[in-house]
Amino acid sequence: MLEAAKTPAAVVCQQGLDPESIKAHFADHLKHTLARDHYTATPHDRYLALAMVVRDRLVERWIKTQETHHDRHVKRVYYLSLEYLTGRSLGNNVINLGIEAAVEKAMADLGLNWVDLRDEELDAGLGNAGLGRLAACFLESLATMQVPAMGYGLRYDYGIFRQHIQNGWQVEQPDDWLRGGHPWEIPRPDYLIPVQFEGRVETGREGGRLTFRWVDTRDVLGMPYDIPVVGYGGQTVNTLRLWSARAAQEFDLQDFDQGDYVAAVHSKVMAENLTKVLYPADAVYAGRELRLRQEYFFVACSLFDILRRFKVDREGWSELPHRIAVQMNETHAALAVPELMRLLVDREGMGWEAAWDLVVRSLSYTNHTLMPEALERWPVDMIERILPRHLQIIYEINRRFLKLVADRYPGDLERQCRMSLIEEGAVRQVRMAPLAIVGSHATNGVSAIHSRLLKASVAPDLAEMYPGRFCSVTNGVTQRRWLLKANPALADLITKTIGSGWITDLRQLARLTPLAEDAAFRQRFMAVKRQAKTVLADYLRAKYGWKIDPDTLYSVLVKRIHEYKRQLLAVLGLMIRYNRLRSKAPPDVPPRTLVFAGKAAPNYTMAKLIIKLIHNVASVINNDPAAARLLRVHFVPNYRVSLAERIMAAADLSEQISTAGTEASGTGCMKLMLNGALTIGTLDGANIEIADEVGPDNIFIFGLTAEQASAQAGRHDPQSVYRQDAEIREALDLMFSGHFNPQEPGIFAPLRAALLDQGDRFLCLADLRSYVDTQDRVDALYRDPHAWARKAILNVAHSGRFSSDRAIGEYAREIWHVGPCPIEMDPVPKM
Repeated sequence: MLEAAKTPAAVVCQQGLDPESIKAHFADHLKHTLARDHYTATPHDRYLALAMVVRDRLVERWIKTQETHHDRHVKRVYYLSLEYLTGRSLGNNVINLGIEAAVEKAMADLGLNWVDLRDEELDAGLGNAGLGRLAACFLESLATMQVPAMGYGLRYDYGIFRQHIQNGWQVEQPDDWLRGGHPWEIPRPDYLIPVQFEGRVETGREGGRLTFRWVDTRDVLGMPYDIPVVGYGGQTVNTLRLWSARAAQEFDLQDFDQGDYVAAVHSKVMAENLTKVLYPADAVYAGRELRLRQEYFFVACSLFDILRRFKVDREGWSELPHRIAVQMNETHAALAVPELMRLLVDREGMGWEAAWDLVVRSLSYTNHTLMPEALERWPVDMIERILPRHLQIIYEINRRFLKLVADRYPGDLERQCRMSLIEEGAVRQVRMAPLAIVGSHATNGVSAIHSRLLKASVAPDLAEMYPGRFCSVTNGVTQRRWLLKANPALADLITKTIGSGWITDLRQLARLTPLAEDAAFRQRFMAVKRQAKTVLADYLRAKYGWKIDPDTLYSVLVKRIHEYKRQLLAVLGLMIRYNRLRSKAPPDVPPRTLVFAGKAAPNYTMAKLIIKLIHNVASVINNDPAAARLLRVHFVPNYRVSLAERIMAAADLSEQISTAGTEASGTGCMKLMLNGALTIGTLDGANIEIADEVGPDNIFIFGLTAEQASAQAGRHDPQSVYRQDAEIREALDLMFSGHFNPQEPGIFAPLRAALLDQGDRFLCLADLRSYVDTQDRVDALYRDPHAWARKAILNVAHSGRFSSDRAIGEYAREIWHVGPCPIEMDPVPKM
């Protein structure tokens, strides 16, 4: 007798995805896992209970995914990144599982608000800015596209610091993101991995072969914690494995018994410092050394685990590049090159040439920066003391590589010096970006202009020698997080208009293009935008007491605070606007709210001074009757993923104003465009490709090009700009007159010196007039609501290229050579 087909309702119930099942398991976790009842449970307890309910529903799919990947002997992508700025997981997991309606109803039946519970979660601040958020988007896209993959990183006890503002100054506080528990992780103590440091190298011979033994080392254990990463539709659940440092010996019992309690736990404390904090301060030698140890610990744990997985299938080593694709996300993972050589040569007994061939074919490298100070270099003496065997391997890699250079370019000693992996100087250093390029089969930049400049300015000799190894993959963002979750009202409008296909194929947003001419749709679109602006205004009022008018133009500059990102340029433009509003005949401009957010590195004095300037200027403007009606300025503290979601949805104008040729890509610009913000920016990073997609009439481009900016080096005369442009001179005079710092004389003198006396390195004054004039064009357009709405809709419609799904597809085809592996699971039925 044939089994009757199950109805969608029956399947949902069987999978435990219906509201009644969710309520029952919620009560069970609250009582038996957390030992709480209705009277004693806190909101955080209820969040934890709900998170565990959702995690339970991921586990079966998670296990099935891993079993399928193993049984089919698939090639896996292993993504190595020291940062994963995942933010909050509950909302994203519920959406990707397709159970938001069921969860909302279940909680409502219990008298609880699903959104309030979701907001109880602390952001997992395991990253600094764009690089870490990109890694998180990529993992989500890999799962959605059913690509077998695993992310590797570090489980920092304290993530990127919590930013507190005190009298306008940034104050760093510990980001104890684990203090309330992290229900998404599963500890895996059975996979502890020993990692060696220091010691010495013994050489010997075995069967006529030279051998190396790394001995007398100080060992640390790597403890893995696994986090499920579910793709949209809930079919594939990949893994993010984070390593936590543990002492090889918890404490010395003999010291403890003799009363020396400090010595007894010293090794434990020193070992666990490795994963204590994201980005230890590198202004001092000890901080740099800790960072190097972090990078090696992360790489050593990850590669050992990758090879362990490979060896389970008992395939020959020649199959390694056909089973693994290891992506090094920045030079933080560049030690993978010598470490994989060490494992293959020293542990597996492989010959150098065979091992090197496998290393190059298995590894690939993404470069994220053109800034010289951000291109990692490690002192030779530091590596020699901490990783003596790796320095030997790096020397041998360099010797063989320079022989190839000499053979290719005979007699060109200057070229050999330029291309050496060892930088000679007062302090000899290992150059990590060239090491990553030489030791991998593919190096990619993250936007078209960045990839071009990478070959032209960072690695021209390597690009000439290995032209086939360089490629470009423009970054992207996941629309599930940055539209479906962050802006549900806009997502709903789009789905009702063109269907839900855009959720997994963002190019389908192009179907909105003709609707830009539809007056009724424009009206609905702008109503949704105002709703998002009201949500942000209400949040900021409740949190900080600020009164923000949602009918003003929201202009946002939210990103890491750095001189090249030019928050200072925005303040200079703000000064000119402020002076105009204070004049006897103030201009007729639409009211504007300027929102800043971002963190400065703790030891970056100039960036922290810019934050102080923004706060002082905001305080004066917001309390000046002559300006406050038409201009408000706010710096929102502690920028993070959950805050970004609110801001991206609400923004009207996206400020992407870096000095041309300095921003590798940027992903904030993509998130803002996706949510209907118009861009004002330079021809830098992804702005160029945004302009190509949306057309020059639907973006506000200003300033020097990268070529023009480069030509200005050593020639730009900021004093000339100051003398010749009266408005700029008046703005600078006001800024540095003490008007904004009457009780703090002289505090902004370093900014004045940087702009006028030290060459204006980031060309703020060179681009200021163009920036101000372009802002005038923004004002003129905003006065015409229909014209503004039309361009905003066209920005959404042309944002399809900037999905991380597209980026992952390019990596998979062009670099990793992997395809999807469908998982045979019952999909979540649509009720």
